[in-house]
Amino acid sequence: MISYTAEGVKMPAIKKRDNNRWLRAVAALYGKRIGDIAYIFCDDRKILEVNRQYLRHDYYTDIITFDYSEGDIISGDIFISLDTVRSNSELFHTDYDTEFHRVIAHGVLHLCGINDKGLGEREVMEQAENKALDILRLTYYHEKE
Repeated sequence: MISYTAEGVKMPAIKKRDNNRWLRAVAALYGKRIGDIAYIFCDDRKILEVNRQYLRHDYYTDIITFDYSEGDIISGDIFISLDTVRSNSELFHTDYDTEFHRVIAHGVLHLCGINDKGLGEREVMEQAENKALDILRLTYYHEKE
């Protein structure tokens, strides 16, 4: 089950059924199935608090993923700072919706075992994010036309 909550921010408009199908399709690309995933949308203040408390990092980020996966069933808590998503969309000259969905996919990709901190891993993650966004565009936006 995938759940969505907001803490300290307005809940983003998400078509939950479509979003859940999309995330299941992304996970399936990596031979994974969705277990329990909780998306927690928050502000920069909350993401910094989580970063300090659990990871001992003293900086803002767009996403923090806590992985509770077992075998091929992916589960976890995914904190997303909507403040940082907005500033990143401006910084990278992308529309907010694209950046928002990129970060949502990023969390699932982490749960699928894709990392982005080591040598060459950032490029692998970016390719996986782009593939996930392509699935979203082709499958769900195309169906609505």
